[in-house]
Amino acid sequence: MTTVEADVSSPLNPDQQAEIDALRSETRATLRPTVPELESILYEALPVLDHGFVRVIDYMGDDAAIVQAARTSYGRGTKRSRDDRGLINYLMRNWHTSPFEMCEIKLHVKLPIFVARQWIRHRTANVNEYSARYSILDREFYLPAPEQLKAQSSTNRQGRGEALTEDEAARVLDLLREDATRAYDHYEEMLNEAPDGSQLDEGRQGLARELARMNLPLSFYTQWYWKVDLHNLMHFLRLRADAHAQYEIRVYADAIVEQVMRRWVPMATAAFENYRLGSVQLSAKQLEVVKRMLAGEQVEREGTGISPAEWREMMATLGRD
Repeated sequence: MTTVEADVSSPLNPDQQAEIDALRSETRATLRPTVPELESILYEALPVLDHGFVRVIDYMGDDAAIVQAARTSYGRGTKRSRDDRGLINYLMRNWHTSPFEMCEIKLHVKLPIFVARQWIRHRTANVNEYSARYSILDREFYLPAPEQLKAQSSTNRQGRGEALTEDEAARVLDLLREDATRAYDHYEEMLNEAPDGSQLDEGRQGLARELARMNLPLSFYTQWYWKVDLHNLMHFLRLRADAHAQYEIRVYADAIVEQVMRRWVPMATAAFENYRLGSVQLSAKQLEVVKRMLAGEQVEREGTGISPAEWREMMATLGRD
């Protein structure tokens, strides 16, 4: 997995941090099953990219809830974790997904708008996004690390290729910073309003917020609450934590797997990483080729019915590229 980048500064302002501190200072008695490991980071902002974060706001269920649903039992699994782990592995291995739907989690995510537009393609969650019709967006925009600035891939139309030179990367960063700064300056000018509600130029009428926002580029940050069940969360992560996913969304997926899921449902996460993230899928034709190879046959692509791209992918997976 990728390393989650964080700026040296906090992604939270002092008021936001004070609110989180107040929430974390409260304790509530409950009869519901809780997960101490996840409780330890509840409400905290886990930094991602330069100004982004992921926060766990609430959750329901744990590994035992998956087992309980699968067995439709009144208890909380068995006294032997080995048996619960074996059942969860069986469910994951055989695509029995409904028991995983018994667990839910609600996240507060701060992310660049262009990442949000990729993320929202997963239409299996409940989402409520920060409204720039109602509120003023902060002056926060994403600037990639220089090593993430790469040329267009020659083999993948939606991917990156070789890294830009140091001078080229510096020039791109200057353009991104200059354009975003100018756009926000014009946004403020059109609004004629500061974030605290005061007028910037007394006597001049500002443009409506719902119109002024259209001038801001996709690099600016938005925020939302995102509630999803574990099954659909794992489907999202299987695609977005993949090495082929865009870096900027992959670091969010990695943060969720490494810092949230492993605390929340460690048995289910281990099964997910083994049977989904760390696995590969072969087509019927590819499987037939693998069987022929195992039998000692020297197989050429021609005549197999496999396209050149699929053949390259298969050979790379088998370590024979």
